[in-house]
Amino acid sequence: MQILVISDIHANHEALEAVLHDSAGQYEAVWCLGDLVGYGPQPNECVERVKSLPGLTCLVGNHDKAVLGDLDINSFNNDARIALEWTYHNLTPDNFNYLHSLPSITEVGAFTLAHASPRQPIWEYILNRMIARENFAFFYSPYCLVGHTHVPVVFRESELSDECDEALPDYTAPMKLNHQRMIINPGSVGQPRDNNPFSSYALLDTDHGTWKYRRVPYNVENTQRQMRYLGFPERLITRIAQGW
Repeated sequence: MQILVISDIHANHEALEAVLHDSAGQYEAVWCLGDLVGYGPQPNECVERVKSLPGLTCLVGNHDKAVLGDLDINSFNNDARIALEWTYHNLTPDNFNYLHSLPSITEVGAFTLAHASPRQPIWEYILNRMIARENFAFFYSPYCLVGHTHVPVVFRESELSDECDEALPDYTAPMKLNHQRMIINPGSVGQPRDNNPFSSYALLDTDHGTWKYRRVPYNVENTQRQMRYLGFPERLITRIAQGW
């Protein structure tokens, strides 16, 4: 099966549509790893678009949880809180209920899906090899897909030691899934943080065992224009054009 893997859309409808256009005709199902809302200006459009996608498996993220009132909003920085408060007041009841229905972790075949990490599905950031190594004990499938950090990366468990390897994305060729246990992050659709503002996503082929990273530009200026119109913090507006 061909699967589109996306994460961390963050109410950036321009970015989401760019990814869907770029990947059109190349997938039969969609796995979304959470954080549909937060930071961006179009939460309802993004939730409704994701809900319409074929073969959807979708998780809830920490920003989604904060809008639902399941996380203390004071645990977020001031800019994020402003966007979350605006989202809370503007999200439709149907979309609120949809986010409320989503799990934070699930298993599909050979893949465990978690928003943040298998150990702490909502909040933990897998930022380095040490944290990744500790998380291999918290899932039993060959592969675990996570989002949350907004950075595309692959961690491979070592069969010879307690260490694990870290690899940056290769955009030139698909990565072979050879049954070596991995934790894989597809990066962020709506707010990349690897100094590349292009939306990040992946295409997974479960029949041939391959994972392909993709980047696609989108109309950042349109998203920024909407954010300014709504009075969002300037730091949130600036960062999406710079990828940090």
